[in-house]
Amino acid sequence: MPTAGFKAGLEDVVAGDSGICFIDGREGRLVYRGYDIHDLVEHDASFEEVTYLLWHGTLPSRDELAAFDGDLRRQREVPAKVLDVVTTAPRGVHPMEVLRTAVSALGMYDPDGEDMSTAANVRKATRLVAQMATLVAAIGRVREGKAPVAPDPTLDHAENFLYMLWERRPTALEARVFRAALVMHADHELNASTFAARVTAATLSDIYSAIVSAIGALRGPLHGGANEQVMRMLLEIGSVDRAEEYITQALAEKRKIMGFGHRVYKTEDPRATHLRQMSHDVGAQAGDTRWYEISRVVERTMLEQKKLYPNVDFYSASTYYMMGLPIDLFTPIFAVSRISGWSAHVLEQYEHNRIIRPRAEYVGPERLTYVPLAQR
Repeated sequence: MPTAGFKAGLEDVVAGDSGICFIDGREGRLVYRGYDIHDLVEHDASFEEVTYLLWHGTLPSRDELAAFDGDLRRQREVPAKVLDVVTTAPRGVHPMEVLRTAVSALGMYDPDGEDMSTAANVRKATRLVAQMATLVAAIGRVREGKAPVAPDPTLDHAENFLYMLWERRPTALEARVFRAALVMHADHELNASTFAARVTAATLSDIYSAIVSAIGALRGPLHGGANEQVMRMLLEIGSVDRAEEYITQALAEKRKIMGFGHRVYKTEDPRATHLRQMSHDVGAQAGDTRWYEISRVVERTMLEQKKLYPNVDFYSASTYYMMGLPIDLFTPIFAVSRISGWSAHVLEQYEHNRIIRPRAEYVGPERLTYVPLAQR
């Protein structure tokens, strides 16, 4: 039998110290290195600034940001043989499978190879952040039968990703919304994918192996894949007048409604606060707020019937959909952002490493005696 200290899913179990991210579940606060996510989003902090903050612990000066941004822009191009992994992948497989394989291939072409010095690992992390966006955009293009688009060094990280995906520059609203989405998804403490990355890094395996571990965890529908399921649900509902009845029936049938509740937050996910408004604004610009309006009814119904608040996945679904982002690209886009947090945690793990090796509560049989094969 499990001991009194056992927690299924390691719920609320502290697994280590970190100076990167703090979540206050009761007050609904998400904090990066001391900066509240509301403060960062409301001041239109760039993804580049936030990545620097997560890695180095302070916001960059103007010169530091210019140098870091320049490094990212110079590293955006993916080696040709890695791009071949994307263009020759079997049609019909999930984009996350292609991304997982392509990131693994990146590790074989990194010029720093097996160098595990701090400086080399920061350079590898820089390449990963820069090239993750290029890979995901290429995956999206190839899946639509189009050729990948080369990076534009005149655009910032958020604008460049949308340009590489759409082959057009985003509008000011699209760029602002996507920039904020990248910032809000950048880190979230020891979530499943980040913990997977740290477990791999703790063996002193290379950063590419750690990030592939994270991508594998993010692939699951209970983690990064949740917003895909949210949008498919909204499409199934189809109209505002069907929303309340749909959710009521789904709850009666004990079906899980994706995008609601959170292991840590006991109130509204602070990221949902901003994404709700962004869902409205993007829909209004497109002249179609239907998906936002359906989402509002679903949100109200879930709060009334289950006392559950939306999490980051719920309103990111309609926001991305109204921006024209393909549903099956939602999870890879999550990785475009979260690579900043994953790499920050890997770098932190290397700095103060101890191999992560928890114990399991054994619940199997005991003291059995071997019976020879002829007697079984």
